[in-house]
Amino acid sequence: MDTEESSIPKVDRKTLKAEKKKKKKEELLKNLERRELLKEAVANSAKPVPKNILSGLSNDVKGRDYTVSFAIPGSILDNQQTPELRSYLAGQIARAAAVFSVDEIVVYDDEGVKDSENTDLNTKKSRGVEQLSRILMYLECPQYLRKHFFPLHQDLQFAGILSPTDMPHHLRTDDASVYREGVVSDKQVKEGHCLVKIGLKSDCLVNMALKPGIRVTVRLKEGYEFDSKLKGTVVSPSEPRTKAGLYWGYNVRVAPNLSSVFTGSPYKGGYDLSLGTSEKGTNVDTCEMPKFEHLLIVFGGVAGLEAALEADDNLDADDPKDLF
Repeated sequence: MDTEESSIPKVDRKTLKAEKKKKKKEELLKNLERRELLKEAVANSAKPVPKNILSGLSNDVKGRDYTVSFAIPGSILDNQQTPELRSYLAGQIARAAAVFSVDEIVVYDDEGVKDSENTDLNTKKSRGVEQLSRILMYLECPQYLRKHFFPLHQDLQFAGILSPTDMPHHLRTDDASVYREGVVSDKQVKEGHCLVKIGLKSDCLVNMALKPGIRVTVRLKEGYEFDSKLKGTVVSPSEPRTKAGLYWGYNVRVAPNLSSVFTGSPYKGGYDLSLGTSEKGTNVDTCEMPKFEHLLIVFGGVAGLEAALEADDNLDADDPKDLF
């Protein structure tokens, strides 16, 4: 049988090398482009979140009358295996509260741990309740005030590495805002007045004598940044919300059991709308939200609201849905 030369043309080695070199160059350019995009993304993520800062009040500014609260059990931290994960979970809760403008977080005990000294009367707080409430309060507090209210504590060991909540009242020195959080100074001034540290280069003088060391909300005059001496007025912590429509952080309340979540409401008349969350509940997509003034959303722990209901002797209900 005669052998014939293959009709397949021989590959030019020089052409093959040139094509490989071209592909390698294209891949290198793509990698460099990806790195530049990654650097840009990291730089943008490191920038502070733009705040809804109010430098002056006017008739066009509308306030917000309603409030949103949610209750969460401290036992959710018990599921985390390390102190770092416990802190991280608490930080995620604080971040979610800031994103959705939650005004109050209630940390309740759903385990009913009895006090060993007096098992009939008192209930001692679980470890998770203490740690969760402390981290939430720490993250809500403006950075320049934390040293005044939070001494070194084991629960806050990893709080410094958590993502900042960057709420509107977490102001920097160069942020111009008519509202600021502050702590009353112990410096002596004229009678009937006191100085408040509000995170600026100089303290603010208010026409009210207050006990040193307490946290207050101060309203400054418009254009205060041009005054040689700062003067302000102590107002209710809710005023930035009700008059200016600003989200001004959340309050943390500790409840010894599930029933205290409802009975301990700080609002007159309590919560006019309460919602419970459960895998056995109604699909949220089919629910209609009525108008409300004070909304409360209650979350259960790993064992659900059923476990919290069972641990509370003050409640006669057999099913969590009877509470809402």
